[in-house]
Amino acid sequence: MATYNRIGATYARTRRPDPRIAARIHRALGDATTVVNVGAGTGSYEPSETVWAVEPSTVMIAQRPAGAAPALQASAEAIPLADDSADAVMALLTVHHWDDLETGIAELRRVARRRIVLLTFDPAVSRRFWLLDEYLPEAATIDDTHAVAIDRLVTLLGGARIETVPVPHDCTDGFLAAFWRRPEAYLDRQVRSGISLFAQISDDVIQPGLARLDDDLASGRWADRHAGLLQLETLDVGYRLLITDV
Repeated sequence: MATYNRIGATYARTRRPDPRIAARIHRALGDATTVVNVGAGTGSYEPSETVWAVEPSTVMIAQRPAGAAPALQASAEAIPLADDSADAVMALLTVHHWDDLETGIAELRRVARRRIVLLTFDPAVSRRFWLLDEYLPEAATIDDTHAVAIDRLVTLLGGARIETVPVPHDCTDGFLAAFWRRPEAYLDRQVRSGISLFAQISDDVIQPGLARLDDDLASGRWADRHAGLLQLETLDVGYRLLITDV
């Protein structure tokens, strides 16, 4: 919760849901007529069927739009809802922030009648993202301490179908790898303010790498090294949907 109380003030501006990713998430929810969103933040990607949002940060809850599902200030590890409260439970880009992953997943299984949908990232893939690999390896090392292996999640869920979620080059949701074809965005402090990794790392750690990126953009070295990326419309940078029927 502390991380999102720090970075949450600008979250609604920098983390606007991308409609292509939204379509993947809503398709994964299937025909659920009631949905609980855990780690809900400002309500990104919530379908109209959402009946409760569970979010620990008051800063995030305050930015939920008018008409959004009612929010319960609570953590994933202690969801204040009865067993089998909704057809589906979704938890998007949140499990790596939980204090007790096993308890949190058990809570999702308790509340969901039929399906659980997680959006997360595969650290084995995301660790190779050029920003982390070439410019912020120290930050990547810190991030590794929070990352959750896909195999571990699948085991805790009791099995899951895994779908790759490619990121569009013009993604409107400013998560960590959203700007894979727009590298200059990482030099913008407001963009970084909506990315949890940067909130966990001091400027002393990230500024040398960002200075190298700035130099490489100015000289054309980044474009030369990553010319192939500039031809792509989407990229697999590790984001995954895990879908479990309970």
